[in-house]
Amino acid sequence: MATIANNIQQVHSRIAAACAAAQRPVQSVTLLAVSKTFASDAVREAAAAGERRFGENYVQEGVDKIAALADLRALLEWHLIGPVQSNKTRAVAEHFDWVHSVDRLKIAQRLSEQRPAHLPPLQLCLQVNISGEVSKSGLAPADVADLAHAVATLPRVRLRGLMAIPEPAGDIASQRAPHRALRELLDRLRRDHPALDTLSMGMSADLEAAIAEGATLVRVGSAIFGARSAAASVESHRGSHNSG
Repeated sequence: MATIANNIQQVHSRIAAACAAAQRPVQSVTLLAVSKTFASDAVREAAAAGERRFGENYVQEGVDKIAALADLRALLEWHLIGPVQSNKTRAVAEHFDWVHSVDRLKIAQRLSEQRPAHLPPLQLCLQVNISGEVSKSGLAPADVADLAHAVATLPRVRLRGLMAIPEPAGDIASQRAPHRALRELLDRLRRDHPALDTLSMGMSADLEAAIAEGATLVRVGSAIFGARSAAASVESHRGSHNSG
């Protein structure tokens, strides 16, 4: 039976092979272990295997896990990758290190206002609906520049880059196209915001295509923690499909 540690090793091997194929240094791609719906014990096991960055879709589930793993808080980095509701921004601002799913100025403003002064700036990515799917959260590509300009002026938060969950595709050429579009969008943004450095894209099924197109952070869940329960999968599909 595969263990979480073995799965992590296999994912890192995939990342290394994809980086080699793209002629990129392996250090240029960060793995985010998506732990949503899995118990804190699974996160602890992954942390024991060397992982330090974990992604959660649901605010309360993430906050509960952060509390359960309080003894590891100084070691771990917690990323919210699911939709942010206005009534949850305070909990996000107080507990998480990164938010990948900002798609409205109101949310960014609330996160800025509610980020405690004793914590480092909250790291933000703008979520782009790069495939134009009706069911997905995220900005239209044409609206990204205006929101980026506004978010970049806010205190207590730092704009880092872009995130997307492209529509699933079967072959690598089809997988690469939306990832390429997101990279090109970031390239254009960097003319005005040269410090932007993060492309959060690629999951268990398409991380090779994402790395080929410049991903700096890949979000991998099932390839590390295993298949989610049927109930959890149904709940996931009601959201933004922000995990891998």
